[in-house]
Parts: sequence; structure tokens; C-alpha cells
Amino acid sequence: MHWFLQGMISKFLKNRRLRLNTAFLLLTTVVAIVMAFLYNWIAGLILLVLGIIGLAMSLTQLQHLAGDTEQYLRDLTYEVQNSQQEALLEMPLGIIIMNARGVVRWANPYMVKYLGNEIVVGEKLENSVPELAQIVADHQDDQEPIIITWQGHKFEFRYQKRFHNIYLKDITKYERINQRYLDERLFLGNIYLDNYVELTQGMSDSDVSNLHNYVTSELSDWANQFNLLLKVIDDDNYLLLGHESDLHRLENRKFKILDIIRENTSKMNSPVTLSVGISYGQTDFIKLADTAQRNLDLALGRGGDQVVVRAENEQARFFGGKTNPMEKRTRVRARVISHAFQELMNQSDQLFVVGHSNPDMDSMGACLGIRRIAEMNGQKCWIVLDQERLHSDIARLIYQIKDYQSIEDCIITPAEALDKATSQSLLVMVDHSKVSLSMASDLYQRLADRTVIIDHHRRGEEFPENPLLVYIEPYASSTCELITEMFEYQPREGKALNKLEATAMLTGIEVDTKNFTQNAGTRTFDAASYLRSAGADGLMIQYFMKENVDDFMERNHLIAHTDFVAGQLALCVGADDKIYDPVTAAQAADMLLQVEGVDASFVITRRSNDTVGISARSMGDYNVQIIMEKMGGGGHLANAATQIKDQSVDEVKQQLLDLVQSTAEVENPEE
Repeated sequence: MHWFLQGMISKFLKNRRLRLNTAFLLLTTVVAIVMAFLYNWIAGLILLVLGIIGLAMSLTQLQHLAGDTEQYLRDLTYEVQNSQQEALLEMPLGIIIMNARGVVRWANPYMVKYLGNEIVVGEKLENSVPELAQIVADHQDDQEPIIITWQGHKFEFRYQKRFHNIYLKDITKYERINQRYLDERLFLGNIYLDNYVELTQGMSDSDVSNLHNYVTSELSDWANQFNLLLKVIDDDNYLLLGHESDLHRLENRKFKILDIIRENTSKMNSPVTLSVGISYGQTDFIKLADTAQRNLDLALGRGGDQVVVRAENEQARFFGGKTNPMEKRTRVRARVISHAFQELMNQSDQLFVVGHSNPDMDSMGACLGIRRIAEMNGQKCWIVLDQERLHSDIARLIYQIKDYQSIEDCIITPAEALDKATSQSLLVMVDHSKVSLSMASDLYQRLADRTVIIDHHRRGEEFPENPLLVYIEPYASSTCELITEMFEYQPREGKALNKLEATAMLTGIEVDTKNFTQNAGTRTFDAASYLRSAGADGLMIQYFMKENVDDFMERNHLIAHTDFVAGQLALCVGADDKIYDPVTAAQAADMLLQVEGVDASFVITRRSNDTVGISARSMGDYNVQIIMEKMGGGGHLANAATQIKDQSVDEVKQQLLDLVQSTAEVENPEE
């Protein structure tokens, strides 16, 4: 009996809950017996016997209950452990456990089937499965699972660096579903015939019908080839609809339909060019259509004959643009822009006109022209100019301006412009549309919603969000030409152009047309004739365009260090420790085009301590704009440039050579 109670009590002592219950029962029983003995010894004796019997029965039942509970827990623990082992072996999740040295200690059966006949346990992962080991090395510090491709499958991969465990979940089926969803999303495109209206003017009805039927038939065959829906909206406008998978095929083939239609219609003496704006990645058709229209506007703003593909909040991709834009603007547009500009001036308390940084004669001539137009309309106009670093031609112009007090008083610094600007002021950006290139980018931030843009460069992705008026004509030779045409629609009673303003504007046209040898159309000569009649002085133009001896020697020094790439591209690289004037670099690029057999020229020079610039020129057959845009710049097909920060001249040279080579490799992809 003594050993039985001792064993029973020892078990209870191990279980805290039973120990507390037992103590409570003993205490209650002892108190009851003591009170019974105090009341009556016979009652106390009876209660003592009953208490002993009850206590023994309670302890016995509690012992059985504790034993049953322990047995249940042991059984449950065994079942859980067994289930865990089965799950570890059978779950559809690949597991590889390694030690700190990268030796595989264990791989579950699900993982083994992807390893094939490879023996991995006991071997280093890099020796048995080097591809997987490389993935581990590349992503060992990743905090979130990533998607990888291995053994022809898509996996959700995670590496537990602390325990050296690899987890792979096969999601191939789900990735195929996701890819199918992406491939079957719709894209929407707008196709516009750039010069259809101009071409068909004066043509007979039968010729117009034949031309339209040919273009529509060619586009329909092209659409059928790529499983696209083509809908005729107007004589010069089409709607395009298709799947994103078909869009990828079109991009791989560089939208060759542009070349086909242009070349075939040229043989018919009616060269038609297409501009296409395509958007994708949206489920909202309204937003899809709006983005497609914006992309078409961008293509037209860049001169047409090209395709712009872009999803919302993504960078645009450009295709085509291999030809110089044809002159197709009309005087009606110039009149409409002029009148709209007058309305904006009348709603403003003052104007600020600003050109691009490192201004040239076209930029300064345009600023003087806008100031004169404002004065003719009774408005005050400030020319914003930073005079710290000016090229020799602009410095000579500023010197001549000292004889014109009314003009000199209107030239202010960017800081002064910020102080003068109000919420009703109007900012006019001339000869540029990129805020990053502006002489006064802070002033733009102040007047972002009160901005007018007048430019002749192709529109790029970087563009002010909500300008009040945009007059971008890539078909014009210069910004001075565009502004000269606006004078015809100004108040007659206003003061006309003076000699200096007319000379500066004509100089800007001559500089941008290389003395009327490039990009000069009939409208260019009309503008030049108007400026000559306004008093433009040829001798003063020669004076402005003179260069000092240092610039002359620097340009010749640059040209002397020219290499030829692929026999047709001239590449000139300046010293990395010498800063060159951007105009000197541009002149060197122009002169290299005069060398026989040179189709394009690139001049790389250091512009400042942290900036390297490239001036690119071509004869028109080689598109330097595409190269410069890929390096963060822009311009025209035959005239472009860029600036790159925090790189050496040699690094920029290698980057340019790589781009030239990659562009040449994809220039003629197989159909």
C-alpha cells in the first residue's frame, strides 16, 4: 500500500494540474474531518472513513485519466510526425538541404525527379547541378521568392540562406496561363497617312481612288498576315486591333509595311508615308484609345513616317523614321497659331521667352522675334539668358544689342525671371521642347501650366505635360523660320522688325540650314526674303559667324583625330582632360560630312568636368536621331546630339560603337 501510494503520488507530482487538484481535495477533506471531530467524534470517525475511501477512488480515477491523456498525446504526436514525414516526401514542393560547404545532405523525392539520374546527395551542388548552383549564388540574398526557368520548367524559387535550404515550386502551368493572358490582351493602333491630303490635291478622281485602293489593299494584306483587324475610318485614317503576341511579331519585323508603302507609292510618283500610334497593356478601352492617340501625336510631332509603341507609364519604342520629313505645313496653320498666341498674350501680364542652354543663333534669333511680336501686341516680354558662358557668335550679338537699349533692358537672368514671374505670366520655350535642355528649368517649374512651345525639332518622350500651345514643325528648317511666318499676322500698326532682329533671325536660318544647303524648302526662302526686306545685313551675318583662332585650331585638332568605322562612319574623339565648346564639336561634325564616302559623323568631346557630349550628323541616309535617342538625346534624322554625365570619353565612345553595331545588326531583319 505504501509503495502504491508513493508511486501514484510521484506521477501526480509530475503533472501540475493533477497536483493542484489533489492538493485541493486533500485540504478540503482534512478540514471537513477536523470540523466533524469537533462536532462529534462518531461523525468525525465516519467522515474519516468515507474521506479515505473517496480520496482513494478519486486518485485512482485521476490516475487513469492522466494515463489516457498521455497515451492520446503520444498517439497524436506519432501521427503528426508520421504525417509530416509523409508530407515532406510527397508534397509537390522540391526541397534540397545542404550544409555550410554547399554539400547536399538530402533531397525529397519530388525534387529528385527533376534531377534525373544525377547523384546529388553527398556531392557539392556546384559539381552535380551547376546551373542550379549558379541560381543560388545569384539570388542567395533575395528576401522574396523569384520566378526562374530551369530544366524547361518555371519555378518559384527561394533560398533559405540561414539553413542552406532550397525550395522550388513548379508553377509552369500557371505561368502558361498567365502568358496566354498577356498574349491575348488587345492592342489598339491608329494609322494616319501623313501627306495624303497634300498628295491628292490636284489629282484626278481616278488617280485618288487608285492610290487609296492600293494603300488600303496593302494594309489589309499586312493585317491579314498578322491576324489583325483593320478598319477604315477615313480616307487617311485607319483603326488597327490585335493581340499583344501579334504586336511582338510586328516589332520583331520592324513594321516593314512603312517601307513597302513608301517605296511602292514613290514608284507611282505619289510617295505616301504612314504614322502609327499603338498602345497596349490596358483593359480600359477609353484609356487604350487615348494612349494610342497620344502615341500618334508623338509620331507626327517627330516628323511622321514612323511607329510609336507605348503603354501607359512606359517608355516609347520607335520604329521607322528613316526619311526626312516632307514639308507639308500650311500657312493656315501658321495663321491659326499666330492668332492663338495673340489671345494667350492678351490674357497674360508679361511674357518670358527662353531658349535652350548653350544657345545658338536660331535660339537667340527666335527669342528676339518673340520679343518683337509681344511688343507689336503691346505686351512686355523678357528674354531669359544666362550670359556666363556664351559662344563667340552669341557674344558678338549681345555686344551689338548694346546699341539697342530697348532690347538690352529686356534681357534678364534666370534668377531675375523667377523674381518677376507671376501666376498670370506666360513662358515661351523656343528651339527646344525638353525641360532638361532649357536655359531656365526652374522658371518652367513655376509656369508649367502657362507654357507655349515653338520648336522645329522632332518631339521626344520628355515633353511638358500640359502646355497651353504647341507649335512643333519638324518640316521647318529652323525656329526662326516659324516665327518669321507669324509676323505676317501681327498688327500692322506695331513696330516692325529692326535691322538687328532681322539679321539675327536670318543668321539662325543660315546656321541651321548650312547656308541653305540642308532642310531648306520653299517656305525657308520665303522667310529669308522677308527678313532681307526687313533689313537683314549680310555683312553683319558674316561678322556674327566669324570664329576666333582658338576655336578654329580646336576644330582642326579634333578633325585630325578622326577614325572611320565600317568605312562610312567618321568618329572623332577629343581628349578626356580637355573641355571643348559644343559649337566647335558641332562644326567639326559638319565638316566631316564633306569627306567623300562619309555618310555620318560623330564627334565626342568633354563639355564639362562631369559631362561628355556627342554631336551627330548625317547626309540623310543614316538616321543619327535613333542612335542619339538611345543615349538619352535627340534631334533630327540628319542632325542630333546628346549629353552624358559621369562617364569618361572612352566609355561614351565604346557605348556609341556598341549601339552603332547593334543598330546595324537589326537594320534589315528577315521578314
